[in-house]
Amino acid sequence: MRKFKFFINFDKEEEWLNEMARQGYLFTGKSFGYKFQPAKPEHAAIKMDYRTFKKKEDFEDYRALFEDSGWKHIAGTKSSGAQYFKNSGAHGSEDIFSDTDSKAARYKRISEIWVSTATALIPLFVVLTTTDSIDVKAFLNPKLLYYTQGLWEKSGAVFWQAFLFETPFALFRGFFWMLIPIMIIVCFTLAHKANKLYKESQEGHYTK
Repeated sequence: MRKFKFFINFDKEEEWLNEMARQGYLFTGKSFGYKFQPAKPEHAAIKMDYRTFKKKEDFEDYRALFEDSGWKHIAGTKSSGAQYFKNSGAHGSEDIFSDTDSKAARYKRISEIWVSTATALIPLFVVLTTTDSIDVKAFLNPKLLYYTQGLWEKSGAVFWQAFLFETPFALFRGFFWMLIPIMIIVCFTLAHKANKLYKESQEGHYTK
């Protein structure tokens, strides 16, 4: 079974995954959604961290450190960021973090990732605009998006046939580029929310 959800608040994501376990769905991985398989209902203790690694060896050492503390790594790769752990026995602690600062640092790291993504998209958008790869004027005058010769002089059924045929292509040419500024805004917004949660977490005030 696969479920599609999006979380900024790690605490809420953990609560949801643990609730799914209580309903009899075992979390097995995250790729284009959360993957579950039917299992015996249990009061699982699933916790998550957010961390990326350049070297596979560092990632393996990271996993081993948690597993030695009673937390089995159940999902995440060295470059995925989100890392999921499940308490594997009675000797495990109640949380994978030993202090508030370590737990809060998750939000700091993901905030920096969103800022980096947005920052990388800005030069791309500027280049596309300054090289006329993006026709901003067409946003104000959509007729410029239609390339069919004499389209606007046609009438009746001939006009509507040509107009309806080309409209999907015109929309793609004219508005596909808008995804870039939208993505920039979204990334900065997510970074701001993550940074806000970072400050709240440092103070021990988790948003539930």
